[in-house]
Amino acid sequence: MVLMKMKFPFEKRVKLAQGLWLLSWMATLAGAFTFTLGCFLKTELRRRAEVMDNTEIHAVPNTLMIVGLASLGINYFAGRMCQDALDAGRFPRWKTFMQPYWGVSLLFTLLMLMAVIMSYAMKGNLESSLKIGLKNGIRFYKDTDTPGRCFQKQTIDRLQMEFRCCGNTDFKDWFEVQWISNRYLDFSSKEVKDRVKSNVDGRYLFDGVPFSCCNPSSPRPCIQDRLTNNSAHYSYEHQTEELNIYIRGCREALVNYYMGLMNTIGAGVLSVFLLQSSVLISLRYLQTTMEALAGQENTEIETEGYLLEKGVKETIMEYVTPVLVFLQLNEVGSEDTEA
Repeated sequence: MVLMKMKFPFEKRVKLAQGLWLLSWMATLAGAFTFTLGCFLKTELRRRAEVMDNTEIHAVPNTLMIVGLASLGINYFAGRMCQDALDAGRFPRWKTFMQPYWGVSLLFTLLMLMAVIMSYAMKGNLESSLKIGLKNGIRFYKDTDTPGRCFQKQTIDRLQMEFRCCGNTDFKDWFEVQWISNRYLDFSSKEVKDRVKSNVDGRYLFDGVPFSCCNPSSPRPCIQDRLTNNSAHYSYEHQTEELNIYIRGCREALVNYYMGLMNTIGAGVLSVFLLQSSVLISLRYLQTTMEALAGQENTEIETEGYLLEKGVKETIMEYVTPVLVFLQLNEVGSEDTEA
């Protein structure tokens, strides 16, 4: 059963070719735009790779860059086909190329749709990556003399100031790690000795946070240490002094930032996907209506175009069956070899 058959007089075929030529060049620009979005997102993720634990979230920008580059090639050839369609004598040279071209184009168009879906579905991976990455970043904050961690303090401080956040989940995460290096602790001080001895692991823990957690909107000078000790500061109540330091955790801030970025990119790529789908559908109609002219002396006659020559199920099986036969032959061949 032919799917979505349409009649194309000569004038309509010319308009289809001309309109498709314009669409293909618009899609070429959209492909460049998709590649640029992928590069931008990749750069943003790499900027804060020190506070991310895995590279799974890079699947989104990598996919965008691949489909963006593929779209440039696909739509370039689509434009060439449209030009040749205006000359019925030149179009047949594309006949053997059309079926693989159509399959590859459809594959990358579906891959583009997958990138859109991933951009909305990566929140869980992003959150778990940041959870572990920020935890390690806070733990290694003090290791400014350790190779490979020298800039960890700078990264965390800049991150907290830029995103107006503190800690991983909240500011209390700093209470659970020793974030001041031993080289800056006075071990002759009774307070330092008592704190170190009171900890099972011999760490110096206290209820303080780095300066980068301080909120400049606070009406009073920033209080960084003894945050939970009301008597240590004049006119201070730690449960109500919300403006003193940032309350929001950096994981929440970064997840909101990146998900907002990926959702916006996803909406843009979805528009590109719809444009690319229009190019493929129009090109399919142009191909089938031009194939109907084969062997015809009068190239200005009315022809028919269609989207699929058979039903959807039959078309899928037509493409899948050769692959299955190929795999079965390989399997039989390997069994004979083992025997």
